[in-house]
Amino acid sequence: MLNFIRRRRKLILLCVDFATIIIATILAFFVTNVIMDINVPIKEMSGAYFLLMAYMLVCLWFMRVYDNIWRYAVVADFIGCCIGVISGTVLFYITVLIFRFIVSDIIVVLTALASIIGVIMTRVCYSYLYRLLRTGGVHDEGKRTLIVGAGDAGNKIISEMKTGDGSPYRPIAIVDDDESKHGRSIMGIPVIGSTKEIPRYAEEKKIDIIVIAIPSVGSEDRKRILSICSETVCEVKNVPYVHELLSDCDLLGQARKINIEDLLGRDVVTMTCENSKKLISEKVCMVTGGGGSIGSELCRQIAAYNPEKLVIVDIYENNAYDIQQELWIKYSRKLNLDVHIASVRDVDKMRKIFAEIKPDIVFHAAAHKHVPLMENDPEEAIKNNIRGTYNCAMLAKEFGVSKFVLVSTDKAVNPTNVMGATKRCCEMIVQYFSQQKTNTEYVAVRFGNVLGSNGSVIPLFERQISEGGPITVTHPDIIRYFMTIPEAVNLILQAGAMARGGEIFVLDMGEPVKILSLAENLIRLHGKEPYVDIDIKFSGLRPGEKLFEELLMDEEGLKKTENKKIFIGKQIEIESDAFVPLLEDLIATADGNDSDAVVDKLRAVVPTFNHVVINR
Repeated sequence: MLNFIRRRRKLILLCVDFATIIIATILAFFVTNVIMDINVPIKEMSGAYFLLMAYMLVCLWFMRVYDNIWRYAVVADFIGCCIGVISGTVLFYITVLIFRFIVSDIIVVLTALASIIGVIMTRVCYSYLYRLLRTGGVHDEGKRTLIVGAGDAGNKIISEMKTGDGSPYRPIAIVDDDESKHGRSIMGIPVIGSTKEIPRYAEEKKIDIIVIAIPSVGSEDRKRILSICSETVCEVKNVPYVHELLSDCDLLGQARKINIEDLLGRDVVTMTCENSKKLISEKVCMVTGGGGSIGSELCRQIAAYNPEKLVIVDIYENNAYDIQQELWIKYSRKLNLDVHIASVRDVDKMRKIFAEIKPDIVFHAAAHKHVPLMENDPEEAIKNNIRGTYNCAMLAKEFGVSKFVLVSTDKAVNPTNVMGATKRCCEMIVQYFSQQKTNTEYVAVRFGNVLGSNGSVIPLFERQISEGGPITVTHPDIIRYFMTIPEAVNLILQAGAMARGGEIFVLDMGEPVKILSLAENLIRLHGKEPYVDIDIKFSGLRPGEKLFEELLMDEEGLKKTENKKIFIGKQIEIESDAFVPLLEDLIATADGNDSDAVVDKLRAVVPTFNHVVINR
C-alpha cells in the first residue's frame, strides 16, 4: 500500500489540491450568497470557475510544488503554493478579458484566498501528522538539547531537530549574548539568557547535550564558550567555522564533537597560497617519509599545486600505498606520481632515486619521532634521523636540487632527549650544507606538537575516554604548544618559498596548553566529569621528557617575515672542520649499537644537549 502511494504521490497530491480548490469555490459561493447576501447565480458561471480551478492546478504543477518533500517544507515552499494559486487567478482574468466571460470578482478573490489557505493547510497538517505518527505521539524523547546561538544557524538546527526523521535531539532552550533576543523564541524554543549562564541552565533544565551553533564566531569567543561548557557535565557539539561548512548539507549533520583545535585559543594560521603555488608548480617534488602524518599531508597539499611530478619515498609500504591510492582516486590518476619503498639510511638506493627523478625540491620528513622509544634505542635515532638527513642533504647538493626543506621540531631546542638532540643535529647538518658552495637552498622548519599526528597525545586521550578511562598524564604541570597538521604543512611550504639558505623558520603558536587542563576539558566535553566518571592518573615524566618545550634557542635571534606568525631564527655558524669529523664518528659509533657510547658522542656533536635520564 505504501509503495502504491509513493509511486503515485504526485497524482494523489494533485487530486487533494483539486478537492481543496472545489471546496474553496463552494465556500466562496456560500460566503457571497448566504453571509454577504449577494445574489450570484451559480449555474451560469460554473463553467468559468472550473476553468479557474484548472488554471490554478496547472500553475501549481509548473511551480513544482508536487516535487517537494512536504514533511521537510520551509517558508519558500509555501510561498511557491501562493504564487501558483495567484498565477492561476491572473491567467484566469486574462482569459475572462479575452473571451468576455461573465464572472463575479468577489467570488474569484474569495476562491483564490480560500485556495491558498486550503493548499497550505493540507501540507501543514500532513507534515504534523507524519511527525506525530513517526514519534507515536510522544514529544519528550531525545536528548535534552541547549542551543548556543539564536541566529540563522541556530534557527536551522532547531528546524532540523524538529522535522528530522527520528532526530535524537529535543531542543529545550537557546542562549545568546545578544540581550535584544532574550525573552523571544525560535519555533517555540525560548531564548533564556546569555552564554555565561550556561552551567546554571544546564543544571536547571537537565540538559544532556549542548550544540554551539555560531559558525562565524572568532577563535577567542569560541574558546571562552567551550570553557564555560566544560563546567557542565553535558556532551558538547560544535557547528564548524563558516569556511568549513558544506553549504549543501544539513547543519546538524555537520555538528561535530569538539576538536582540540577548538581549545587552542588562537586563529588557525593560514599562509599565502600563491607563494606555495609558485614554489611547487611545474616542479619535481620529493617527500621523504611521505606516508607519515606530516609527509602525507605534504603530499596532499603539493598535489593541489600542479607539480610536474610528486615522488613519495617511505620505508613503510602500507602508509605509502594508502596515500598513493588516496591521491590517485582524488586526481583520477592524472597526477604524475611515483612511489618508492626505500630507507633514507641507504645512501646507494637514495642516490639511484635522485639520479632517476632529478628532484627540484626535497621535503625531508622521514624520521623517528617517538621520544621514549628513541631513549631505549638511541643508535636507531642516529641511523635514521642523522644519517638519513645527511644522506639526503648530501645528495641534494650532488644532484643540484633547488631547495631542501627539513621538517624539525621544538624538541631540538636545548634538547633533553635523544630524539630532540638528533633533530638539532639535523638542523646543524642543514646549516652546514648551506655554508657550502652550492646552488641548493637549505632550510629547516621548526614547530611544536602536531594535533592528530602519529604519536599525538590527543588520539590517546580520546581512546582512553572511550574505554572508560583512566586518562594518563605524565605530570600535572606539563605544558605544550600545539598546531594542526594543515598548519604545519602550510608552514613547511611557506618556508620553502621564503628560503634563501640556512634559515630556521619558527611559528608563533600562541600560548602553550597545559596538558592536564586539556585532559580535564576533553573529559567534560564528552559529557563526563573528571576524577568521577573518568579518572586521571599521573604516570611520571618519560625518559628525556621536559615539562615545557621551547621554540627558539637562546643564541638565536628572531627576524620577522611577511607573515606576522612566522619568524626566522638567525643562522648559527657551523665550524666545518670540527663538525664533520664529530658527525662521522657519531654515525660510525651508531653502527656498533653501543647505546651509551652513542649518547656520549651525541653530546659532543650537539653542545646544547642536556640529557635527562629518568630512572623507573
